[in-house]
Amino acid sequence: MGKDGSGAGAEGGLRSLIKPPPDRLYGRSRGHKLRPRQEVLLDVTLERLRFHMEDAGAPAWMPELWLEIGFGGGEHALAQIAAHPEAGLIACEVFENGICSLLARLVPEGGEATAPLPPNLRIWPDDGRVLLRAMPDACLDRMFLLFPDPWPKTRHAKRRFVHPAQLPEVARVLKPGAMWRVASDDPTYQDWVFEVMGAQALFDAPAPATVRPDDWPPTRYEAKALAAGRKPLYWTFTRR
Repeated sequence: MGKDGSGAGAEGGLRSLIKPPPDRLYGRSRGHKLRPRQEVLLDVTLERLRFHMEDAGAPAWMPELWLEIGFGGGEHALAQIAAHPEAGLIACEVFENGICSLLARLVPEGGEATAPLPPNLRIWPDDGRVLLRAMPDACLDRMFLLFPDPWPKTRHAKRRFVHPAQLPEVARVLKPGAMWRVASDDPTYQDWVFEVMGAQALFDAPAPATVRPDDWPPTRYEAKALAAGRKPLYWTFTRR
């Protein structure tokens, strides 16, 4: 998963302890210099899959609508759309190298403008929080936040996507009974998720799984965490 947007202040004692975040995105949008093929993918292929803000008011174009916040290299997003052709997935990512990684898996070199693209995938190459605010109530059937930037320093807690003030917005766009899947390998972020989700009443929040469930596609971030000896946790929150 890629960059973490953030949330804002909200429930119980957390409200007084954590400042609401500024309405801005933190983190890099580009890593190493893009190669010519990557530039073409961004200029041509991305435009063929881009989800436009004017569509946010009525976003469903498939029987189900899913949203991934920060898709990283795109492994999870591509596995989900292949396994669930009935679900339209809007995949959000600001990191251009990650977007190129996903697009490069979809089209062969030379086919950036013409190769067939999956009908159930759209890409939002911007801050996912902006898109959430533009979406109508109860429009999402599922949401994913996998291995977000943990922002481990206490003074940066306001930048975390799992945040007390972000929860009402997430709950607003999810249908009753919809799932929100969250995974993290960072101990600070894991403790934070326990604290935030334990102080809210919008979601059922059972204990996380310690082994990735079979229907959760793996990602490169998970592989790196496991190789480094870190232990991911996998939450499934259900909208009440």
